[in-house]
Amino acid sequence: MILGHLRALRAGQAAVRADLGEMKLRLGNVEKELGHLHSMVSEQSVRIDRLANRVERIEIRTELVSP
Repeated sequence: MILGHLRALRAGQAAVRADLGEMKLRLGNVEKELGHLHSMVSEQSVRIDRLANRVERIEIRTELVSP
């Protein structure tokens, strides 16, 4: 009887280990994608800053605003 319980516990433990391994893999993928999104947002921020500078120069050249 005790041996049956121990076998059941080991089987449950093996299932938990398998689930944990899958969760670690999925978390690694989420972290990788989050890093990619972070770099994309940073790149977009740089591009927006460059566009803002260009618009500002155009406004000054066309005398839409004072320097």
